[in-house]
Amino acid sequence: MTDSDSTQRLLLQNLWDWLLQQSLLRSPFFPVFFSLTVHLSCCLPYICLDMLCSRLPLVRRFKVQPQSRLTWAMVRRCLCKILHNHVCFILPLSVVHWYWRPVSSPPLAPEMWSVFTDVLACLLLFDTQYFLWHLLHHKVSWLYRFFHKEHHFYTSTFSLSTEHTSAWEMLSLSFFTTLNAALLDCHPLTEMLFYITHMYLSVEAHSGYEFPWSPHRLVPFDLYGGARHHDLHHLKSKVNYAPYFTHWDRLFGTLQEGTHRKSDSLKRL
Repeated sequence: MTDSDSTQRLLLQNLWDWLLQQSLLRSPFFPVFFSLTVHLSCCLPYICLDMLCSRLPLVRRFKVQPQSRLTWAMVRRCLCKILHNHVCFILPLSVVHWYWRPVSSPPLAPEMWSVFTDVLACLLLFDTQYFLWHLLHHKVSWLYRFFHKEHHFYTSTFSLSTEHTSAWEMLSLSFFTTLNAALLDCHPLTEMLFYITHMYLSVEAHSGYEFPWSPHRLVPFDLYGGARHHDLHHLKSKVNYAPYFTHWDRLFGTLQEGTHRKSDSLKRL
């Protein structure tokens, strides 16, 4: 083991040792607390940018739909939906899950390479699952009308719209993220890092901003979609169904790349 490997392993072990000392980690309320904290932390920088966008041209130049505006009414609507779904659905399920499957806390942290491969595998699995779920809920009219239409309330994406979903959609996606970590027998720390990565990428895809450092610019060969890719889905509905990568949309002929038309239809109120 090289010095670099030893340092990485020590960092992960120190992090895991610290987490094991936190009583909240073993609480049935931890999944709700963790989910809300991660989601809102990922959203906060973009909310601040949205509030500055109308005043600072430097910020507006990176916006996918520059004419769109975020209002406090939209913020309140999304926050109410997010809190309602977490309190009414995620919390009861977390308590049941905690009762039937107590939290496992192995003493050793995972290796860095294992964390990387497991997180990537979970993302690829989720990408496949959600692509099929998403395609089905657009092709079957009653599924779209009753379960997925709520997520398309806004035609211009912004960070908080990530979890502006029906309870069924939120529970479906939560099931996929939990199932994938279980199928791959991920370490609890890896599972947490996967969820953080997954939530950041989801929020970034809904952020409505493209920066020079955006994830899709760091992945070669246009294998990753990004914010413009997903914003086109919300604008045109029948393209770009995959949440992250582009290979499934290429294979199914649903990939669309290009510029946005000028639109002032920010939301349907």
